[in-house]
Amino acid sequence: MTFGLPWMLLVLGFVPVLLGVYVWQLRRRRRQAVRFSNVALLRTAGVGARSWRRHVPVVLVLGALGLLGAASARPTVRAEVPASSSTVILALDVSGSMCATDVLPNRLSAAQAAVRSFVQGQDGETKIGLVVFSGFAQLAVAPTTHRDELLAALDAVTTGRGTTIGSAILRSIDAIAELDPNVAPSDPVDEPTTDGPGIGGPTPTPRSTAGGPAGGPAGGAVDVAPEIIVLLTDGANTRGVTPSQAAEQAAARGVRVYPIGFGTTNPTQMACTRDQYGSFSVPSNRDLTGAGAGALGGRSFLVVDEAALRNVANKTGGTYFAATDADGLTKVLADLPKHVTVSEQDIDLSAAFGLLAALVLLTGLALSIGRHRPL
Repeated sequence: MTFGLPWMLLVLGFVPVLLGVYVWQLRRRRRQAVRFSNVALLRTAGVGARSWRRHVPVVLVLGALGLLGAASARPTVRAEVPASSSTVILALDVSGSMCATDVLPNRLSAAQAAVRSFVQGQDGETKIGLVVFSGFAQLAVAPTTHRDELLAALDAVTTGRGTTIGSAILRSIDAIAELDPNVAPSDPVDEPTTDGPGIGGPTPTPRSTAGGPAGGPAGGAVDVAPEIIVLLTDGANTRGVTPSQAAEQAAARGVRVYPIGFGTTNPTQMACTRDQYGSFSVPSNRDLTGAGAGALGGRSFLVVDEAALRNVANKTGGTYFAATDADGLTKVLADLPKHVTVSEQDIDLSAAFGLLAALVLLTGLALSIGRHRPL
């Protein structure tokens, strides 16, 4: 147990002082009592084997004062908190490659179905937020326990050009920082050029860059935050801050990232519905097997960059998962809580100490009143 205001423990010094005054008063009265020569009369008055009971109320009152003194010092303990009592930020890739049909009916539809099942399977206390990203990342739904709002936003996602995995991690950190004062907002970075909305509705207002520096509380070890980020992507980062840079910021704040790589290594064509295309217009059934199709820097951005995602997981203390089909993705999301280890955080016991002090004090007063009530 530690104390936020240890100097307040000096208040406890008054307890032995008051106890000493009480003992002194008892001895003073005992010296006066020896003047009586009739011992039988003293025994009749109640001085005997059960005389200790009259001291119980005083001891309880002094104990209550000690508990109040301890409460004022703000005692805290380290406790393990399971993920089910925390917050999950789902960062969903809605880039154009999610129209690939190597996962039927296409990657985006399969991902929507799997995420929907995951959301509906969580308990009512878990807050879930949704970040969507393509050419830029945005918070679609702030962490909430209201599932209908979350599912409606999930059904409304549309695709866009580009994949900004790093920005998605930073946006998720900011969403957590809004809830948890122990997590600082992400450091300001140059935002990539937007290529169109990734979800129906207006473009969100950019976040304020105000906030504490990276790394949590200055000069101390970074505590593991109870909140986690689940990042679902089918490709590679194409612009903006790199996943590795974003992972460093998450690690500095104790935020764990659990990346999920989705899709096969042989996408052949893209075919999304008209609603799913949004501003990203691709001819239906576009062939992806031609030379240079989907190439970026010598590799295909239509295939998961597993090396980058594993690096993100390793830096932040999370775990990387791979899913090549709809059933595999559903299973990964369903099993995710089993892989999320509990985290430790400081629990303030001030209220508990104060409540216990009140109960002890009331007990002492009740005993005192009962002892002195008229016969």
